[in-house]
Amino acid sequence: MCACTKNWEHYQHTADMGIRGFGRTRQEAFANAALAVVALIADPAAIRKRRQVRIACEQEDGELLLVEWLNGLLYEMAARGMLFGKFEVNIEANRLTAKAWGEKLDAKRHGPAVEVKGISYSDLKVAFDKGRWTAQCIVDI
Repeated sequence: MCACTKNWEHYQHTADMGIRGFGRTRQEAFANAALAVVALIADPAAIRKRRQVRIACEQEDGELLLVEWLNGLLYEMAARGMLFGKFEVNIEANRLTAKAWGEKLDAKRHGPAVEVKGISYSDLKVAFDKGRWTAQCIVDI
């Protein structure tokens, strides 16, 4: 399991784990934050992009939209027994629509590392700085 790429990273936070997604756009940062969440469980590169699922959510605040998006992703993974390795995110005003590609969880092949319980409001940040967007939060594992 990777701890960092040029598009996302994990960072330690007491008993939980922090994630950051980076991008040239807010949408790209949100997609990379989702990859960082998945990477806590399994290597996103090992996930076959066999099935597409659509996810939508809405929130007035950009930071709350990140939490809603990632919790929606966790719900879809749990409800469908799937892992996702590719995301396409669109944000218009306060509404996010996304496509996620993945496959059914295969414990032998994916070797899940941890169970992600939820997305926290701790250390929550969505910001543009020095030419790139950052979307970060703490993940309850």
